[in-house]
Amino acid sequence: MAGTSEKTINVNVKVWRQKNKNEKGGFETHDMKGVSVDMSFLEMFDVLNERLINEGKDPVAFDHDCREGICGMCSMYINGRPHGPKQGVTTCQLHMRSFKDGDTIVVEPWRSAAFPVIKDLAVDRSAFDRVIAAGGFVSVNTGNAKDANNILIPKDDADEAFNAAACIGCGACVAACKNGSAMLFVSAKVSQLALLPQGKVEAQQRVLDMVHHMDMEGFGNCTNTGACEAECPKEISLENIARMNREFLFANANEKK
Repeated sequence: MAGTSEKTINVNVKVWRQKNKNEKGGFETHDMKGVSVDMSFLEMFDVLNERLINEGKDPVAFDHDCREGICGMCSMYINGRPHGPKQGVTTCQLHMRSFKDGDTIVVEPWRSAAFPVIKDLAVDRSAFDRVIAAGGFVSVNTGNAKDANNILIPKDDADEAFNAAACIGCGACVAACKNGSAMLFVSAKVSQLALLPQGKVEAQQRVLDMVHHMDMEGFGNCTNTGACEAECPKEISLENIARMNREFLFANANEKK
């Protein structure tokens, strides 16, 4: 029986190299020949880095962990789009079959004042962690797990909270926004808790603290262009921003009474 040959392509990878946030960066081009179309985008980078190491050169620094679209670390700006050309996927879920033979692929880090470059494609997204620490939690008494039906939650509310909780905090929304706004991320975290009875007790202080800290971190303002929703790998809805705005206005009005 005749064997089948694996389909491969040749691509030019134009990747951003930068030693640290204080150094000036620039693009470096690498010819990648015989790349399997079944490789993930990050596997292609693994091959590139193995080649660079064998040549005694510094490998390209990039973030990754689960490689299953869960952790949100694989933050690459590919051909002008966060996570690349496919809708609803992270970089690690992107495969080389999404590109054509002879393509030039331009890869950059997230571009945001609130996400300074650590090295090459790796950026510091700890601003998100600090926003969460400011209020993205509930204070409850610990103990044995409660029965599932102890606190009754309407299905619509549970579904909306679950959809908001799908946010993986990758930062694609910030990278896509012309203003570098984090409103989609923050609103998803606010909505996730505001929709559930467990989050109602601290709801007003939570939204005030998280929005305030978001502004402190240097994220831009939201002008509702919708790029964040379009590029979000988990397709988080803009409705969360509207919900957070309502929560914020209500909390702000009550605080001034």
